Amino acid sequence: MEYISQECYDKLMEELRYMESVELPRVRDAIAEARDKGDLSENYEYRAAKREQARLLGRIRYKQRVLEFARVIDKSKIHSDTVGLLCKVTITNIGNGKQMTYTLTSTSEANLREGKLSIKSPIAQALLNKKVGDMVEVRVPAGKLTLRVDNIE
Repeated sequence: MEYISQECYDKLMEELRYMESVELPRVRDAIAEARDKGDLSENYEYRAAKREQARLLGRIRYKQRVLEFARVIDKSKIHSDTVGLLCKVTITNIGNGKQMTYTLTSTSEANLREGKLSIKSPIAQALLNKKVGDMVEVRVPAGKLTLRVDNIE
């Protein structure tokens, strides 16, 4: 079971519908067209289309499984006194004085470029249940970080 936001749930549903209604028929048409060209044993287009179909069906099954076990969290019921899932937290790296803001999300919606940090990451795990002003030491691949929680929304 994975907890996700309503926004993530809607995005996953939209992606799944697009793959099933647009991409899958396109790939099936490509397979049929390649099959019509004759000998399948030496038909590169046919093999490529079949690989594409297998990849697409795998992605569809993955998204279906994520949605099947997903539980949508109501953001209005989240408390902002401690760090938790779907909280926006501002932290300062004590080592270099750099301030960063992240939203702790499920693995399905994690995207560092958008400031969405997976709840299963080492930094998020260390920040869980911390309050404003708390100091945290985290082991990351680059070494040890000391972080201070500045704000929780």
